[in-house]
Amino acid sequence: MIELLSQTSAAWVALAGVTGLLVGSFLNVVIHRLPIMLERDWREQCAEFDARPGAMANSDGDVGAHATTQVAGTYNLIVPRSACPACRAPIKSWQNIPVLSWLLLKGKCANCKAPISLRYPLIELCCALLSAAVAWKFGFGWHAVAALGLTWALIALTGIDLDTQLLPDAITLPLLWAGLLASLFVGIGARGVGGVGSGGGYASLPVTPADAITGAALGYLSLWIVFHVFRLCTGKEGMGYGDFKLLAALGAWMGARMLLPIVLFSALTGAVVGIALILSGRHGRGVPMPFGPFLAAAGWLAMMWGPQWVQAYLGLYGHG
Repeated sequence: MIELLSQTSAAWVALAGVTGLLVGSFLNVVIHRLPIMLERDWREQCAEFDARPGAMANSDGDVGAHATTQVAGTYNLIVPRSACPACRAPIKSWQNIPVLSWLLLKGKCANCKAPISLRYPLIELCCALLSAAVAWKFGFGWHAVAALGLTWALIALTGIDLDTQLLPDAITLPLLWAGLLASLFVGIGARGVGGVGSGGGYASLPVTPADAITGAALGYLSLWIVFHVFRLCTGKEGMGYGDFKLLAALGAWMGARMLLPIVLFSALTGAVVGIALILSGRHGRGVPMPFGPFLAAAGWLAMMWGPQWVQAYLGLYGHG
């Protein structure tokens, strides 16, 4: 099987695409449940603090009873079983096949006929297509496995940030550490690594340990400095700390030289999209807009074609 995948690019791309469909279904669960899990954890911590001797009660005298009620029962990425948000009917196995089930059910719950959001099949399809693209680009091997893991994490972060304007530490920090560790165990991309679309060049990730450490540090500090300068000038916070950690993670995976293209592309795209939404009346002026999705998209593009971009840019000045 491994020999077939290593020698037949079509089989490897197809396997990555099918795996992406299944992973996309799980990412839908992560995007929906992880913010709820974090909120429940915060409520538990607040309840524990309020219950301490001498702790200040709430304005109505309640000392966290509501928070305790909110977190009753086991709730994680596995338990309870997935159910319809409208009627709470459990979702059967045949109703949980990525994309296909949504089409068979015509986008409605089998029990109560409540509409099922189009977002679920879109995330599954997006995950499948991006996974197939990664397999095509990197070819069969550990570099592709690393790129797939990064791709799936970026999809989850994008969905969560769009819903809640949060980039959870539960994803960004493991992603950062994984990039640093991958630089030790996998090493820099070598000649010959890559698939049909690689051009026979260097794999964009992982980078050397020195590049990974430098990229992580500069990634965090660059946005941290921008954040504080903006706050000093305007008295407002222009972004969250999750953005710093996400850029640090991208720097750990791809090195410091990819940071500037990532920041420039994400900032430009974010500005264009933001202006378009405001002019169309779909987003109010002064209303915060999540920056994480633009960072994630720029990071994924840099992972796929960043080295070629840098080489082409340097070639314009005779440094290629």
